[in-house]
Amino acid sequence: MTKPKRVVVAMSGGVDSSLTAALLKERGYEVIGITMQIWPTDETVAGEQSCCSLSAVEDARAVAYQLDIPFYVVNFEDIFAEKVIDYFVEEYAQARTPNPCIMCNQEVKFKAFLKKSLELDGDYMATGHYAKIEHNSEERHLIRKAEDEDKDQSYTLYGLTQQQLERTLMPLGEFKKSETRELAKEFGLAVHDKPDSQEICFIPDDDYNRFLAENYPEIIEPGPILDLEGNKLGKHKGLPFYTIGQRRGLGLSYHKPLYVVELDSERNALIVGDNQDVFGKKLIATEVNWVAIPRLEKEMEVEAKVRYNVSPAKANIYPLSTGRVKVEFETKQRAITPGQAVVFYQQDILIGGGIIEQELR
Repeated sequence: MTKPKRVVVAMSGGVDSSLTAALLKERGYEVIGITMQIWPTDETVAGEQSCCSLSAVEDARAVAYQLDIPFYVVNFEDIFAEKVIDYFVEEYAQARTPNPCIMCNQEVKFKAFLKKSLELDGDYMATGHYAKIEHNSEERHLIRKAEDEDKDQSYTLYGLTQQQLERTLMPLGEFKKSETRELAKEFGLAVHDKPDSQEICFIPDDDYNRFLAENYPEIIEPGPILDLEGNKLGKHKGLPFYTIGQRRGLGLSYHKPLYVVELDSERNALIVGDNQDVFGKKLIATEVNWVAIPRLEKEMEVEAKVRYNVSPAKANIYPLSTGRVKVEFETKQRAITPGQAVVFYQQDILIGGGIIEQELR
C-alpha cells in the first residue's frame, strides 16, 4: 500500500484555510495543521477577526480537532517583526508605500513556513490562497489566476520561487468564494460563516497613521507642501501619512482640488498637482522575481497591474541591468506608487513581478 503524501496546512482559523485542510484530507493526504503565532500572545494589537488573534488560534485548533489531524502552533514572532514590521516601517521612513502582505508571503508564509513543513517531513505545504499552481516537473511550475477573479490573490504571490512552488498546494484556486463557504458548511466546519479578515493583521483598525505615530514617531517629520513649480502651499504632517493619488486630508484651502503627486524624501516635501498629474505610463521595477520564465531577455508584451485591486492593463516590459525592469503601459495608469508591486501576466499566467522603484515622467 502506498503511503499517503504528507501536507502541512497553514491554518489561520478562517474558512479558507480550514476548508483547505478538509479538502486535502478528503483527497487522501496525511494532513498536519499549523498556526503561525506572529504576534505576542500577551498583547492586544490583533483584533478578534485578525489571523493573529487568540480566538483565531482557538478556531484553528477546533477545526483540526474536528478533522482529527495533528495541530501545532509555531512561534514566528521574531521573523515577522524583522521581515514584515521592520520592512513596513523602513519603507514608510523612506517615503515609500509598502505592501506588507507581499513581504509576509515571501518571508513568512512561503519561506519560514516551508522550512517548518520540511522539518515535519512534509511532502507539501498548503495555504488557503485563491490562485492555481500548475506543477510541471519537466518545465517550470506556474501560478495561474484563481477561478474567482474577484478573489484572485496571484498578485501577492509573484515572489514565490520554483523550489517553493514545487512543494506548495492551493486547492481553493478552482472554486468561487461562494462555493468555498458552501463546501465548508457541507463539511460541518463551524467557521463556514466566519467573516473574512480584511485589515493588516498587526493594524486591526486599519489606521496606519495612528500605528506609525504611536510606535515610530521618529520617522514622522513635518515639511512643506509644494506644487509642481516648487511654490509652497502649506505644511504636511509627515510624509508617511500620505500616499500617491490622495486628495482628502491635505489640509489645504485652494481654488481647485489638489492630489498628492509625489513624496519627495530628499526635501521632505509633499508634491501636489491636478488629478491628471497623478497618471503615468512608465516605471522602473526592482527586486524582480520571474515565475513563468527563467529571466527576461528581451522586450515582452504583458498585462500588468500596479496594485491589487485594479484590472491588468496592456504593457511592454524591457530588461535593464542589475535585474531591474522598465515597464511602459499602453494607457496611463493612476497613482504609480513607489514601494507597491507591479505584477505581469499573459492571459491567466503570472509571469513575474517586482517592486516599483520610481515612476518615469
